[in-house]
Amino acid sequence: MARHGGQLVLSTTSDPRSFNPVLAKETSTTAVLSPVFEGLTTVNPEDLRVIPNLAERWEFSPDGLTAIFYLRPGLKWSDGHPLTADDVVFTFNDLIFNETIPNSARDIFMINGQLPRVERAGELAVRFILPSPFAPFLRSMGQEILPRHLLSAAVTAGQFNSTWGIDTDPRQIVGSGPFVIVRYVPGQKVEYAPNPYYWKKSASGETLPYLQRMVYMIVPSPDVELLKFLEGSVDAYDIRGMDYPYLVPRQKEKDFTVYELGPDMGSSFVVFNQNPGINPQTKQEFVEPHKLKWFLDVRFRRAVAHALDRQRIIEIVKNGLGFPQYSPESPAAGFFHCPDVRRYEYDIAKARDLLQEMGFADRDQDGVLEDSDGHLLEFTLLTNADNGERVDIAGIVRRDLETLGMKVNLRLVEFNTLVGKLTATLDWEAVVLGLTGGVDPHFGQNVWLSSGQLHMWNPRQEQPATEWERRVDELFALGAGELDEARRKTYYDEYQKLVADQVPLVYTVLGARVTAVRNRFGNLRPSTYGGVFHNLEEIYVRD
Repeated sequence: MARHGGQLVLSTTSDPRSFNPVLAKETSTTAVLSPVFEGLTTVNPEDLRVIPNLAERWEFSPDGLTAIFYLRPGLKWSDGHPLTADDVVFTFNDLIFNETIPNSARDIFMINGQLPRVERAGELAVRFILPSPFAPFLRSMGQEILPRHLLSAAVTAGQFNSTWGIDTDPRQIVGSGPFVIVRYVPGQKVEYAPNPYYWKKSASGETLPYLQRMVYMIVPSPDVELLKFLEGSVDAYDIRGMDYPYLVPRQKEKDFTVYELGPDMGSSFVVFNQNPGINPQTKQEFVEPHKLKWFLDVRFRRAVAHALDRQRIIEIVKNGLGFPQYSPESPAAGFFHCPDVRRYEYDIAKARDLLQEMGFADRDQDGVLEDSDGHLLEFTLLTNADNGERVDIAGIVRRDLETLGMKVNLRLVEFNTLVGKLTATLDWEAVVLGLTGGVDPHFGQNVWLSSGQLHMWNPRQEQPATEWERRVDELFALGAGELDEARRKTYYDEYQKLVADQVPLVYTVLGARVTAVRNRFGNLRPSTYGGVFHNLEEIYVRD
């Protein structure tokens, strides 16, 4: 049966911010780049084992501190240039470990304050020398490898941070994944064609990928995504709870299948800006001092946590397809999820008591609390306008907090604008957002380390601002260096308990992962971890 040909059309609600995977910090960028770049290893999405990818094998020294990875012979970049050990060494030493390049990956590779040494061990061999044992090392080798022959000059000139921006001709973006980007129309679509030099073959020796064309259609909102799916112009749709009762009965009529994949890997939360710094441009505090005082007080964050009616969110937003969340690790993470954390049941009386302890009272009887200095308990809550579910959650959060006596100004902004505020300008007060999550807690290190790029409530701290953050830093270092999985779990359990106790992120609810896919594709093997299209290169159009 001829399998080559046809197209797959997916959708996203935001334009990419860059075509540079090293600089990517948001799913709007990582989603469109994932078919283009690959790492030395990958994860089997069905049993979560680490398996070879660009590297065909590896070997460790007896003490576990030295690893040599052997690249597959004949690898090429999508422009036909050979992919060698020099590209791997360049990616780590010149890009990931380069302090002048702002990237989240460097946090992941930091081992007890030190980075690994990476050196060439042959044309197709790379040696990694670790400062101490590092349990997540093999998983971390999923880091995307980038082409030295195209990017080294930009690094030398100090221009890498502006290289491969969205103004770049996408045909200049060279990777080793199954697809290459051939066209980008802002606000409309990203188009892909097969990488003519892709290394992987099917079990019967056929060239991959099978698909002749792939498209990410950029649409304004999930509501538009749903309409596009129903009309047939998009081939898959991640179902929201509100859509479930409408879509499930229409599977036969509309010729699609709904795949229920279990709890979401990610999270949804409210976060308050605890950054005590001064904006270097405006010379003003990032957060007004009286508001910063509120946000820094754990009683304030616990009051918010108790005021959130999670069951109402599940019923209204998720249509019953959801779970209250209190731990930073989803139950979908399996082994490393700790269910025994502090929980914040819906309890307005307890929330009021906590605020009263802090000195808040409605002194002028206008329905809004004031602090002990007379400041109105008012702040602006941001979320991204293109995510309808998140907007609905933010609306319920506002209602719940107004019931408590807060004045909440809900403001909807474009997703990439929101990410810029969190990671660059730092000018925000409160945000409703989410993170994608993963199997091994270590790969959330860029969020949880006090020095992390995505430690969003107070990022890139030179020294931990609090004792609990210092302890979380220690626990992540211990977890990374412990090769015994049972002992690793005790460290990550403690971190989850600390986070639940201190609530820097006030978790809301966890969704169920449900995806509808049109009945025209073969080789689909959906999994909880990988989703529906994890084996993208093997998927084909049946007729």
